Amino acid sequence: VMRKTIESGGENLLTGLKHMLADMEKGQLTHTDGTTFELGRNIAATPGKVIHETPLYQLIHYAPSTQEVLETPLIIFPPWINRFYILDLSPEKSFVKWAVDQGISVFLVSWKSADASMKDLIWDDYILGGQIDAIDTVRDLLGVERVHTIGYCVAGTTLAATLALLAARGEADKVASATFFTAQVDFSQAGDLGLFVDDEQMKLVDQLSAQGYMAATFNLLRGRDLIWNYVVNNYLLGMDYPPFDLLYWNGDTTNLPARWHKDYLTQLYRDNLLVSPGAISVAGTPIDLRAIRTPAYVQAGREDHIAPLDSVWKLTEHFGGPVRFLLAGPG
Repeated sequence: VMRKTIESGGENLLTGLKHMLADMEKGQLTHTDGTTFELGRNIAATPGKVIHETPLYQLIHYAPSTQEVLETPLIIFPPWINRFYILDLSPEKSFVKWAVDQGISVFLVSWKSADASMKDLIWDDYILGGQIDAIDTVRDLLGVERVHTIGYCVAGTTLAATLALLAARGEADKVASATFFTAQVDFSQAGDLGLFVDDEQMKLVDQLSAQGYMAATFNLLRGRDLIWNYVVNNYLLGMDYPPFDLLYWNGDTTNLPARWHKDYLTQLYRDNLLVSPGAISVAGTPIDLRAIRTPAYVQAGREDHIAPLDSVWKLTEHFGGPVRFLLAGPG
């Protein structure tokens, strides 16, 4: 930084100050040049249309690009803490585009970013009014008995509870298979996020969500990469922001319903109730992950800081059906 300051006559610090003031104005650290991305043009660009809407989510349909179409459709549940297009970034990285090019009829849930009207939403709403509603909507729309499902990150945790509830109701056949991307159900080795669920931190959560919702960011969990790297490069060195689709998505944050957010941190991360048979109920029905017989495909990231490898692996120990595990790249 000192060398750069001497070479540029302090121009780097002036540019960096502009970057910092702009970030203070919007209340968020900038990671990438947002002007290079436009939703629907070069990110989240796979053609689709909203075919169902509720107060909690929109259901987007992406039609297959092939003449022959696989009979069983796929429903993707992205994290309800992020925007829907994590699996539809730039076209060469888009899982959605790849899937429709294989002849799969893809449906993807876009969760509503919480406002004050959603302050009392709980676990049941995301399972019954979200995932099961989407499953039944697609089954009715296409006239099929079963659907394939993907649950990404925290939506994978909720998908496990959904499968357990369907099993308890005798409706497990509605789901042909379940794929879990970096998801956790057993939080005994949940990693760094466990640092945020002690009594003092939960008091802070209550203060931050007094309006009925709060913004979520996981940048603190990877501070060296997602905070201090940018403080040095953008504020001190005055460097331009690189165009990076994943970081653009990471900065497109959503809000969480206050009650559900607190329940998730306390009941799952702190108390680890989901893996205790009958300890958690949905709409009055106790659920048991061991009752899940749905074939499952479980993927972990080798260096994932939110869903650590050891924690994701534990899914294989709690389901009662066939499970295949894949260890992928960083996370």
